[in-house]
Amino acid sequence: MIIPDEKSLQLQKDEVVPSLPTKKENDEMPTCLLCVCLSGSVYCEEVDIDAVPPLPKESAYLYARFNKIKKLTAKDFADMPNLRRLDFTGNLIEDIEDSTFSKLSLLEELTLAENQLVRLPVLPLKLTLLNAKYNKIKNKGIKANTFKKLNKLSFLYLDHNDLEAVPPNLPESLRVIHLQFNSISSITDDTFCKANDTRYIRDRIEEIRLEGNPIALGKHPNSFICLKRLPIGSYF
Repeated sequence: MIIPDEKSLQLQKDEVVPSLPTKKENDEMPTCLLCVCLSGSVYCEEVDIDAVPPLPKESAYLYARFNKIKKLTAKDFADMPNLRRLDFTGNLIEDIEDSTFSKLSLLEELTLAENQLVRLPVLPLKLTLLNAKYNKIKNKGIKANTFKKLNKLSFLYLDHNDLEAVPPNLPESLRVIHLQFNSISSITDDTFCKANDTRYIRDRIEEIRLEGNPIALGKHPNSFICLKRLPIGSYF
């Protein structure tokens, strides 16, 4: 019987190939190859991704700004119940499936600024901030009940789009509304106030911006009688 010397044993040890993790182990590993993951926050900024990458299940904040993402789907956020903030500023997003955010019951802030959107998807009920400025959103791309049940929405940024009218059914919770530099040409007495209730006061609104629209606000004095502050814009 040949007894291997110490050198032979070392060579055999060096040649051992480490076993690969099983498929189950791979599936359970959070993917942060192109991103930086820190205590529930995921940073995927300016890394040229064209789709939402797999995320750790405990993620609460995703910053995917300035990439090449073109579409968002429900699969992108499957099994991600803890998401509270999403920021997709500066991508190429043209479409968002209506069910994309349906299971994100904790989502509070959604930023879709500087994309190619022509419509808004169904929005989660706990949303406090929606920023969709610098897109191509038209009124036909906003359903009549899009904002109706968003009773926690405080900040709405839809400036620099293609809106021809103020979106309907804006919630009482709103504090800031930015609609400047659209194509809004008309406002009714019910847009912000209630035409049939002269005592109604909309006291939560702190700022409405309407400058850069083809409308003379001074021609619609009854449209603002419920507001504590007049909108910013052209009155003549």
